[in-house]
Amino acid sequence: MSDLDLTRRFNISRTEEWETRQILSMVYAALQEKGYNPINQIVGYILSEDPTYITNYNNARTLIRKMDRDELLQELVRYYLDV
Repeated sequence: MSDLDLTRRFNISRTEEWETRQILSMVYAALQEKGYNPINQIVGYILSEDPTYITNYNNARTLIRKMDRDELLQELVRYYLDV
């Protein structure tokens, strides 16, 4: 079986899930306070992993960089699907 045939599993604990939500909420608030469109900025960051999409205000850039992009995407999909 080749690596292409394997499915990877991501498993985030409830603590990490809560932490992800907290960080996203804090980053969203910082972007909003600075007058940015938080959704557009966060999407830009997730797609590019370019930290300049996120403001330094209230330490938002440092916070979001603590998280793995896969964890961010997993949390967003989980929330959207309400699972």
